[in-house]
Amino acid sequence: MTQVKLVLVAACALVDPDGRVLIAQRPAGKSLGGLWEFPGGKLEPGERPEETLIRELREELGIEVKEPCLAPFAFASHSYEGFHLLMPLYVCRRWEGTPRPLEHPAIKWVRPKDMVNYPMPPADIPLIPMLRDLL
Repeated sequence: MTQVKLVLVAACALVDPDGRVLIAQRPAGKSLGGLWEFPGGKLEPGERPEETLIRELREELGIEVKEPCLAPFAFASHSYEGFHLLMPLYVCRRWEGTPRPLEHPAIKWVRPKDMVNYPMPPADIPLIPMLRDLL
């Protein structure tokens, strides 16, 4: 049996008072560049997913999130070429600051029903109907 590299990534659906979700465009030079994703990132060694999101949301969007505001919601499990991605998705409705694209070319607030109009990585796509049902 071949060993598959498991990559753990935590992602967050930031939800505004109008029920829109923030998505961020991946930089052109990265893998899956140009696609839209939920903000977040890889877990550092010894880091819990909530700690990853607090760090990544600060680095990527310049916002401060408190751990009690991160609600575990769903997860994605997807095999890419060369690795398998496991990605818990959290929902967050409260944060400090205004999200701005510090590491992405663009961010957008989008209604879950309209996310089909934004090309997303294969792992993110199954999460859209769940968000649509929630919101």
